[in-house]
Amino acid sequence: MSRWGHLYPLPMLPSWVPGAAASVVSLHLIQKLLFPYFWADLRYLMKVMVYGVTVEVYRLQGRIVTVLDKFVKLAEKQPHKPFLIYEGTVHTYRDVDRRSNRIAQVFLHHGALKKGDTVALLMGNEPDFIHVWFGLAKLGCVVAFLNFNVRSRSLLHCVSSCEPKILVVGADLLGTLEEILPNLQKDVSVWIMTKDSTFPSVHTLLDKIEAASEDAVPFNRRSANNLKSTVLYIFTSGTTGLPKAAVISHMQVLKGAAGLWAFGATAEDIVYITLPLYHSAASLLGIGGCIELGATCVLKKKFSASQFWSDCKKYNVTVIQYIGELCRYLCSQPVKEGEKNHKVRLAVGNGVRIDVWREFLDRFGAVKICEFYGATEGNICFMNHTGKIGSVGRTNFFYKLFFPFDLIKYDFQKDEPIRNKHGWCEKVKKGEAGLLISKVNAKNPFFGYAGSKRHTEKKLLCEVFKKGDLYFNTGDLMVQDHENFLYFWDRIGDTFRWKGENVATTEVADVIVMLDFIQEANVYGVSVPDHEGKAGMASLILKPNTSLDLEQMYKQVVTYLPSYACPLFLRVQEKMEMTGTFKQQKFRLVDEGFNPSTVADPLYFLDISKKAYVLLTKEVHEMILSGKMKL
Repeated sequence: MSRWGHLYPLPMLPSWVPGAAASVVSLHLIQKLLFPYFWADLRYLMKVMVYGVTVEVYRLQGRIVTVLDKFVKLAEKQPHKPFLIYEGTVHTYRDVDRRSNRIAQVFLHHGALKKGDTVALLMGNEPDFIHVWFGLAKLGCVVAFLNFNVRSRSLLHCVSSCEPKILVVGADLLGTLEEILPNLQKDVSVWIMTKDSTFPSVHTLLDKIEAASEDAVPFNRRSANNLKSTVLYIFTSGTTGLPKAAVISHMQVLKGAAGLWAFGATAEDIVYITLPLYHSAASLLGIGGCIELGATCVLKKKFSASQFWSDCKKYNVTVIQYIGELCRYLCSQPVKEGEKNHKVRLAVGNGVRIDVWREFLDRFGAVKICEFYGATEGNICFMNHTGKIGSVGRTNFFYKLFFPFDLIKYDFQKDEPIRNKHGWCEKVKKGEAGLLISKVNAKNPFFGYAGSKRHTEKKLLCEVFKKGDLYFNTGDLMVQDHENFLYFWDRIGDTFRWKGENVATTEVADVIVMLDFIQEANVYGVSVPDHEGKAGMASLILKPNTSLDLEQMYKQVVTYLPSYACPLFLRVQEKMEMTGTFKQQKFRLVDEGFNPSTVADPLYFLDISKKAYVLLTKEVHEMILSGKMKL
């Protein structure tokens, strides 16, 4: 021992310290082994609870703070910070606040709108979409976001279902307006985002905005008395056919706006939005998320795979939004040098395939993929906070305590949940696919759809596990593994997903049978290798003594359907197969697909380059499978 040790002897540790240290190490190892996601789950649950408690405290204090209220506060607090960047032009928080004030003033003096009235908005991605949305919200109006891809009869249905007093149309959608104007309800006042108009009885908005005051309208016009009151209608294509107007409350907007924050985004982030603003992902999660953070948004008119990464570099983007197809499009682009030289750190969205997920990370660098699950009108949401590849989220005892849900057995032939001899539904085992249902209660309400109550009632399951219980039927099949990760499996009913959009088979069939040579149409989705979702296919029965007019068929579907809903494949049959309950049989048709080598019936393919349906030969089939034919 050195002389220093002799002079200053080291103190002896108490006998219990080594044992305690060993216990701590052992507990840490056991936690890592048996509960590897404990801390990640705890952090996520704490975030959810903190946000929920904050909203509840405000409510108990009589302070209903909406996302719009937060935006107005930010416009005062950080007026010069960029809120929107669009085509190189910066719109600060103050700019957006003042222009939305002008729009509110226009409709206050010219629109004869009352608090609670509905206004339908048919506009593409542009700053004025947000200005009009916020301006109308400042008047206490309910804004209905119309899908600009929807045309003709379907669009008229959307307008009538939400019963608007006013329809606002963007300058680039006047052609769509022209199609529906003759059949539009006469009590709907139409306003267009131009300075002059050639349409009779149509009001112009742009000239009046320029002349309007920037002063804020009275606060009591926008003040909310209840978080459950309706603030938006967002259209969703569900299992019942035509698009339905999902009722969106202040509570749902607040929950959606918290998504980016929950995934770790901050006020310093710059968010890139290429998805359409009529979609809840772009409007609630994207725009609402930027407001929740006080961040900046780069808004794109339309997604462009070739310009995507150059935009990210140009604007120093740090957070991107995606759907599964978007990631695949990016991975399909020719490889360039420096593809990892960007600042993107988070990618938030849903629907990305496992193989695309891996390829995206390998090619574009250490971007955290934040996959989530949530229907626009639903009362359940999952978030993959751990980054597990392929999963839409993770559950545990505590999560189910706050957001009760189950996966139940489903009969694919009868197209309904399986019930036992006592009449109750049965839960699936871990690893098995089951229908996702979410309990409806005061904390997790289901607000339903505007218009017919029948649509709302069809989404609810009663007497599921016991008398009096009520569940929301998501229409989605999920799998929960032994680590409690959840995976999307498929959709049920008359809906499939293509190019990131839901396609209702009944809507497509209704358009096809309008042709005078079609007796019956059975529409379904078929899998195409290396493509997300399912491509549309229609089995056709021709009327007696008629022939298939491919030119008329092409003209019909492109005129009356969104591009993603046009059937890529046609099959002409002699007789339509029906189920025992007189429903069209789809399962065998889906299994047989579009292979001319195994299907004896005539098959046709929608060749985009030729703008026509062409005979589906073995050669064409091989080109589709190899990826040489664009879908």
